[in-house]
Amino acid sequence: MRRGAALLLAAVVGLQPALADGLTPKQKRDLAGQNGGAFVDPEYDPATNRMFRVSNGPSSLPPGQVASRIKDIAQLQASRDNQLVGYGLVIGLAGSGDSLRNSPFTEQSIRAMLENLGIATEGGSARAKNVAAVIVTANMPPYVQSGARIDIDVSSMGDATSLAGGTLIMTPLKAADGEIYAVGQGSVIVSGFTAQGDAEKLTQGVPTAGRVPNGAIVERTVRAEFEDQALLTLQLRNPDFSTAVRIADAINGYTSQRFGMRVAAERDARTVQIRRPKNVSAARFYAEIENLVVETDTPARVVIDERTGTIVIGNEVKISRVAISHGTLTVRITEQPKIVQPEPFSKGVTAEEPFTTIDATRPDARVNVLDGPNLETLVSGLNRLGVKPDGIIAILQGIKSAGALQADLVLQ
Repeated sequence: MRRGAALLLAAVVGLQPALADGLTPKQKRDLAGQNGGAFVDPEYDPATNRMFRVSNGPSSLPPGQVASRIKDIAQLQASRDNQLVGYGLVIGLAGSGDSLRNSPFTEQSIRAMLENLGIATEGGSARAKNVAAVIVTANMPPYVQSGARIDIDVSSMGDATSLAGGTLIMTPLKAADGEIYAVGQGSVIVSGFTAQGDAEKLTQGVPTAGRVPNGAIVERTVRAEFEDQALLTLQLRNPDFSTAVRIADAINGYTSQRFGMRVAAERDARTVQIRRPKNVSAARFYAEIENLVVETDTPARVVIDERTGTIVIGNEVKISRVAISHGTLTVRITEQPKIVQPEPFSKGVTAEEPFTTIDATRPDARVNVLDGPNLETLVSGLNRLGVKPDGIIAILQGIKSAGALQADLVLQ
């Protein structure tokens, strides 16, 4: 009796890794042999070779920070854009195109285009100033069908000064696999401009880059079998374990009432997997769950951009009680040269004598107590110090070094 219990316990212990981390092919064959050659486990996912485990009930997490819809904080793994790129010519420029001496590839492209149109160009030289070579880029959205139109961006690759008033001629757009998926053509819209006179030049924006709204026609469809997917994968835009668990709880709470089953399981901080019920289409099912409201959560973080002096402080950032003294040394150097005149009836000349004044001052730096139990108190405390953004950046870095900043400090 004891020996049989020991063998049973050993078998159960041996199966625990398989139940936790997925079944290996050998374990599946062994179980299939024991079950008469057929192995069917509704909780096993052959795509990931892991068990699909759903929690029995909702979690006991504290309330989140902001309530958002699932569609605003996560996206389907199958729903992804495809980048397209192509090389083309923009014609119709008012003398602001490429100079063919500095951009020989433009002349070669003009010759190739004319030859494709049946115009012989042998022995001739092109001196057109109204043509510019450009790179065309586009993002093809998911599930787009052949014949749909997408926006394209046009950027000059030569020494053209402006693309305003130009027209992009037929340009094939290729994907990473080298196949043509769209063809672009149309008038280029440029927001920047350049005005130049004899003594002054004014440039606003970027006149060498533009956009063609609905300028490309999709010629080939990217195959996406969304309707046949039995397992949907959600990817969080901002990875967080608490948010992933709340998403799974919200979906399970809805599907328990709607379909009588729990279908969502969190995998990690970024991924939530959902098993689609069999009596509803994938599109209709996701349309129902993407509008569920979830309380999101984010880690405490302070983002600093020292180049622009931008400081972004999260809502959960807190600072322990610290004393701060901030003061800067100001050095002022003034150059006031003096003109020295020679004596009357002498052979001297007028000379310039340098005269420099250096003034070093240090403003009064008082010691202030800063305590930030919440965002409003922290911001008011930093404003009370009366320093500029560069000073606040130095203060936050010092507080982090002192261990009083209860947040992640990100420097850009």
